[in-house]
Amino acid sequence: MLECGMLEQDKRALRRRSAILCKQLVVDELLIQSLQADEILTESMAESIMAEQTSHKRSWRLLLLLPKRGPRAFSSFCSALRETEQQHLCELLAQSPEKDSRETPVETIQPEEEPEGNAGRVVRQTTEKKRERFVESSYRLPTQEGIAAKRARTHESMEFSLDADSPINTPVLPCTPDFYLSHCQQSYRMTSSPRGLALVISNVTFDPCAATDLDPRKGGEVDDEVLRKVFTELDYSVTVNRDLTAQGMRTCIENFCRRSDHRTTDSCVVCLLSHGVEGAIYGTDGQLLQLDWVFESFDNAHCPLLQNKPKMFFIQACRGEEMDCGVEQIDGPARTCSPSCEQRDAGREGQGDATSRQRGDLGRPRIKLPQRSDMICGFASLKGTAAMRNTKRGSWFIQELNTALRLHSRDTHLADIMVQVNGRIKEREGYAPGTAHHRCKEMSEFTSSLCKDLYLFPKYQPQY
Repeated sequence: MLECGMLEQDKRALRRRSAILCKQLVVDELLIQSLQADEILTESMAESIMAEQTSHKRSWRLLLLLPKRGPRAFSSFCSALRETEQQHLCELLAQSPEKDSRETPVETIQPEEEPEGNAGRVVRQTTEKKRERFVESSYRLPTQEGIAAKRARTHESMEFSLDADSPINTPVLPCTPDFYLSHCQQSYRMTSSPRGLALVISNVTFDPCAATDLDPRKGGEVDDEVLRKVFTELDYSVTVNRDLTAQGMRTCIENFCRRSDHRTTDSCVVCLLSHGVEGAIYGTDGQLLQLDWVFESFDNAHCPLLQNKPKMFFIQACRGEEMDCGVEQIDGPARTCSPSCEQRDAGREGQGDATSRQRGDLGRPRIKLPQRSDMICGFASLKGTAAMRNTKRGSWFIQELNTALRLHSRDTHLADIMVQVNGRIKEREGYAPGTAHHRCKEMSEFTSSLCKDLYLFPKYQPQY
């Protein structure tokens, strides 16, 4: 009688790596489609996996199914990992048990806990029983990734490093001609090729003499590569600068603002990734660059080539030392107490308009613009709170921004994309058992002075 399940050696490899796979595996549509094409998964199986609410749960369900799907399931799974740029997991599965015993693991990870509450406790107890059967009992206790003892030296300048899911690699989905034609009139012009210039400044390694309290931002290099890829696919001309002093960042931004290319493009993007405090980010020399100066550099007075064009900013940095430990959700419908992202303007609406009306007939003066307009800025965390970064997969905020841009920029304007990012960040939870950061939370936010809908219209070029 032929063996209908997976080969025993392949089952052992999956069992041996199940905990790490549950944390690092990205189960997206591309991976599932690959397994369906190889007839490893049926359509109903694929639907049941993708119906799970979190990446962790999708990974867990897939790993429970694979051993029952025949002797080809393991090789097909490895092939799908390679196709979705998860080669590191494929190599992990190929490692021999002997090599494991010789090496001390940097991290040992178990699947995330289920939500608290009575229902969560029941599910968690059931899940724990499954884990006992599926994960070998020889695993060491899980440890937090990247939180060293010297963390106590300073909090305000640090992001906290925790485990999280991998960034997706799904190609940016294209905008359709029909969607463009039905939305272009009420939105910012976005037809130039390239769409605009994009600047990424990513500080990963800090001067150990000048910035003694600033640890390397492990995983920061993942973030800047993710941003380079996604904005290149969105048809931006991307420049990445890594490890700049505060003065180096100022010079870089000043040069970027003066580029003549802004005249012929429709927008611009600025991404700043570093350690930070409220209102400022650190250079590699431990000196601060004020964010208000950055925004001022792109306002209508200092960067006239970008007047009336959308300017997008994404800030991955802490804005304080407070750790968001989260609160227990009460029973019943979901409730929200999210802080508003608007800032009131002290009741000065209309004063400029009145002045303009008084002078409107005197020589027909030029139309005036506010000092600062047409900007949108996404922050990784709320004022006063810390941001989360995984030392291998990058930061939570950049991961979710990448995902949302790839999947939704085809038919969603940027303000709504940032709302989606907020929603995804709200759901995430740190996994660092035995530390004060276990089950910690983060909440991103954005501010906007956009005056129209901002659609990126990816991969669409109008025919004139």
